Amino acid sequence: MGDAYCSDCKKHTEVVFDHSAGDTVCSECGLVLESHSIDETSEWRTFANESGDNDPVRVGGPTNPLLADGGLSTVIAKPNGSSGEFLSSSLGRWQNRGSNSDRGLILAFKTIATMSDRLGLVATIKDRANEIFKKVEDQKSSRGRNQDALLAACLYIACRQEDKPRTVKEICSVANGATKKEIGRAKEYIVKTLGLETGQSVEMGTIHAGDFMRRFCSNLGMNNQAVKAAQEAVQKSEEFDIRRSPISIAAAVIYIITQLSDDKKPLRDISLATGVAEGTIRNSYKDLYPHLTKIIPNWYAKEEDLKNLCSP
Repeated sequence: MGDAYCSDCKKHTEVVFDHSAGDTVCSECGLVLESHSIDETSEWRTFANESGDNDPVRVGGPTNPLLADGGLSTVIAKPNGSSGEFLSSSLGRWQNRGSNSDRGLILAFKTIATMSDRLGLVATIKDRANEIFKKVEDQKSSRGRNQDALLAACLYIACRQEDKPRTVKEICSVANGATKKEIGRAKEYIVKTLGLETGQSVEMGTIHAGDFMRRFCSNLGMNNQAVKAAQEAVQKSEEFDIRRSPISIAAAVIYIITQLSDDKKPLRDISLATGVAEGTIRNSYKDLYPHLTKIIPNWYAKEEDLKNLCSP
C-alpha cells in the first residue's frame, strides 16, 4: 500500500501495487495510475535446484581485473541430492582436474578479504593488498614462503600506503597464526621484490602517532574531550625530537591525558588497548615529561595540574 494522487478522485488516495502486472491501482476507483512499472528493489527469488536452499543469489561476483578470466568463470557446485546429482558430480570432478591458474589467487584474495573484514578495513585497502600480492605472485619467487605471513604483510603495506596504518600486532591478530617476526620478514621480502621489479623503492607512507590515536582512545572508551586533547597533544609532540616509535608516543600521550582526567586508566589497560608494553609506555612518558607544558593543551589542564603528575 502507498499514497498517490488519483486524477479521477481528484485527491491523494491509497494505491495498490500489482507486482505481477506492474500496475499501480487506485484503491477507491480502481483507475490504473501507472502500468508496466519496473521494480527496482532487490530480487529475493531463488533459482536453486532445492527448494530448501534459501540463497537468493543467481549472479556472480563483480569482475576482477587481477584474474586471468576477469573472475567470470563458472564454478560447478557440489551435488545436493537433486535429480542431476550424477551429472553435477561428474562435471565437478572434471573441472577440479583441469588446471586453473587463478585458483591460488582466488584463495589468497578470500583470505585477504577475511582479514580485512576482521579488522574493519575499507574496500580500497583490501583491493590494494590484492594488487600487491598479485605483483609478488607474478615474480614466481614466493614459493616455499609462509603464505599467511605473506598475505598479512601485503595487508600491512596496503594500510600504510592508504594512510590508514595498523600496527603489526593488529595485523598479527588476524594472520592465521603467522608471528610478528614472520610478517616482518615477509614485508621486507615484498618491499625488496617490488623494488627490483620497478627499479624504485616502494613507497610505504609515513606513520604518525595521530594515525592510531582515535582508534586507541575508542578501545579505552575515552570521552570526546579527552580524545580531542590527546589528538592535539600528539600533534604538538611532533615538534620535539622524541626518539620513540609513533605507537609508543601515542600510548604515552593517552596515559598522560587519562591521568589528568577524572577517569584515570591503569597502565595495564592502556598497554592492552594499544599493544605497547608497559615498560615502553613508561620510557616514552619519561621522554615526554620535560615537554608537558608545551604539549598538553591549556584548555584541558593547567600548569598546576601538570606539576601534580607523578615524575618519571
